[in-house]
Amino acid sequence: MATARFPGKSVDVAAVNWTPPSLGRPLCVNGTPWILYLLEECVDNVWEYCSVVIGLISMFCFLLSTLPQVYEAYRNGKVEEAMSFGFLFFLFSGDLTSFAGCYLTSQLPIQVVTVVFYIFTDLILISQFLYYKIKNSSSRKSPVLKWLCFMWCSAATLVLLALPKLIIDNSVSLDTQSPTTSKSVEITGYICGYLASIFYLCSRFPQLYKNFQRQSTEGTSYLLFALAMMGNGTYGLSVIVVLPALRGSKQTFIIKHLAWLIGSLGVLILDFFVTAQFVMYRKNNSAKSSMLLRVPEVEPLLCEEEELSLL
Repeated sequence: MATARFPGKSVDVAAVNWTPPSLGRPLCVNGTPWILYLLEECVDNVWEYCSVVIGLISMFCFLLSTLPQVYEAYRNGKVEEAMSFGFLFFLFSGDLTSFAGCYLTSQLPIQVVTVVFYIFTDLILISQFLYYKIKNSSSRKSPVLKWLCFMWCSAATLVLLALPKLIIDNSVSLDTQSPTTSKSVEITGYICGYLASIFYLCSRFPQLYKNFQRQSTEGTSYLLFALAMMGNGTYGLSVIVVLPALRGSKQTFIIKHLAWLIGSLGVLILDFFVTAQFVMYRKNNSAKSSMLLRVPEVEPLLCEEEELSLL
């Protein structure tokens, strides 16, 4: 199992009690066709169905969470002042360990593509951060910087587009390993999942400190944290909803998901603190915006005074 973007987003194929249709296993007769095709899970009751739908909603929230911040950074142009690099670093580290977990535990293609998309958006955010930091610190405009940024983003896009196919093809070789090797690889994948949860949890502290230090949240999109809260909340709900339908041990199921639940709950709580900062510093943001709007009005008045003095 591997997490992606925030704790607990992935589907734990090994832990759930549904059986995919493959050689040596019974066919799914009463399962939902679209879920069987997309996730290779046999869902034959309302509890499992609700759990899968809520889980997909959670994944969709995480997919969209980074995009508002990408637009806000482009619109504002001062992302290096608003965002903490520690936040971006831990976010990227969490996605990388999630990707390693997906590969080692042979997750479904939809999960691999999702994690690769998260890494892609991370690279865009980090590239924006470095681009505007260099641009705003430089006294003159450099066209070379734009070309370097464009070439870097293009190369990263091409690599990430080809990566899912390579990973899915190589996962077949992992499935043919001996039981001992397969078990050790699976344990390593779980460790990567635990590390990802820690990275996601640590990502909030640098941003909380950055907002407190600036006494402002200007330049940061609240949708980034709002969608993350929705994603973490729906993930926890998807795990709880499926409990009545479990045919195996509920205790074992909870233990296997415990690290992701703790990480998800921790990030959710920290995002409430970020929300409080957005509310507290809203007046500061509006005051700064009003001052910026008044600047163009002052300049004409100064010009008129100079003309009168010359007369």
